[in-house]
Amino acid sequence: MPTATARVMPPEPTLDEQLVHRCRHGDRVAFAELVHRHQGRVFGLCLRWLGDPVAAEEIAQDTFLSAWRALPGFRAEARFDTWLRRIAVNKCKNRKVYGFRRGHGLHDSIDVLPDEDRPRLQLVHGGPAADAGIHRDQADAIVRSALAALPDDQRAIVVLRDVEDLDYDEIADILEIPRGTVKSRLHRARTALALVLSARLKREDVF
Repeated sequence: MPTATARVMPPEPTLDEQLVHRCRHGDRVAFAELVHRHQGRVFGLCLRWLGDPVAAEEIAQDTFLSAWRALPGFRAEARFDTWLRRIAVNKCKNRKVYGFRRGHGLHDSIDVLPDEDRPRLQLVHGGPAADAGIHRDQADAIVRSALAALPDDQRAIVVLRDVEDLDYDEIADILEIPRGTVKSRLHRARTALALVLSARLKREDVF
């Protein structure tokens, strides 16, 4: 008697994949949910790259606007959050290369959505305790200052690996470099960051 073959069911799409599918059919409510899910991580990435909260918020805003425009061509060859980080990283790089024009985005080719259609970033700062928030802000400022002293390629590696906690394959995908290059560049970047921090840290800065 032949044995029954278990039917392999395809995995259920993730919430991101479901929302992206809806977005590609023009659902702006779904896109607002994607913004809500990812805005904190995108803003944090931009802040650590640029070191300026105002610029970081505007670059994060522009990242989501660009993502909305590009979603019809998104082929899901990478996860949505990986693809979104790649957009953010490229915009941070472009800001340094081409300069920053407040309120106008970075690329003339991107059609900006009307004000009422723009995703609103609602970013939460600080922590549960005022004292803890102060110390964290001071520590973050020291690290941001040190990161700003690194070349772009080293800063990207440190932020994506040690702050965002992404694996090597994701970082390679975002930066479009070989996995081996990620490892070697990370080693050099960590060494460079340690040297910058050791030169800048004072005894009273160590909590």
